[in-house]
Amino acid sequence: MMILRSSPSSPFARKVRIATRLLGLDSNVEETPVALDDPADSLHAQNPLGKIPALVAEDGTCYYDSRVILEYLDHRAGGGRIVPHEPKARLDAMRLQALCDGILDACILQVYEGRYRPAEMKVASWLARQAGKAERGLAALEAAPPSLDGKTLPHVGQITLACVLGYRDLRFDPGWRKDHPRLHAWHDAFAAQVPAFAATKPEA
Repeated sequence: MMILRSSPSSPFARKVRIATRLLGLDSNVEETPVALDDPADSLHAQNPLGKIPALVAEDGTCYYDSRVILEYLDHRAGGGRIVPHEPKARLDAMRLQALCDGILDACILQVYEGRYRPAEMKVASWLARQAGKAERGLAALEAAPPSLDGKTLPHVGQITLACVLGYRDLRFDPGWRKDHPRLHAWHDAFAAQVPAFAATKPEA
């Protein structure tokens, strides 16, 4: 049994939850919560960076971050399922995943700034920089949303984009839908095609 160290609201952990369901591996994964602020939590021994998600395989090997975990899960499922084999398709999927992971990083930094830093210590220019990354990323995706054929499993880039939009709903103003109608339509199409998306929706 693999062990997934995560928290319910992490969009990066949601990528893993969706992938395990798409690949039929969810029955082989036990999820255990993490106390990120507790230095005694075993996560710090499993992943020296102390970050989630982390996936502990049966032989004790710990895989991190989410990009590596998804590669590992795809390999366990036979390969080529959510990480394309063909070089161009693979690079396209990985490039989309990198963009969406970057948007998530910027979004999470904004959330952490509000959660952990006292108001008098916040730096407006730094927050604006993170917001700008997310806004430019969403604008680029709105201009050219990735295709969804509904006949094959979504790849790692498409899974990550769905998690980006889900996280915007969870932690930010859902007004992104009005400003990005093509992404709104893409989100709804993904949700209709991938039941694992609704099944992994975090609580507010």
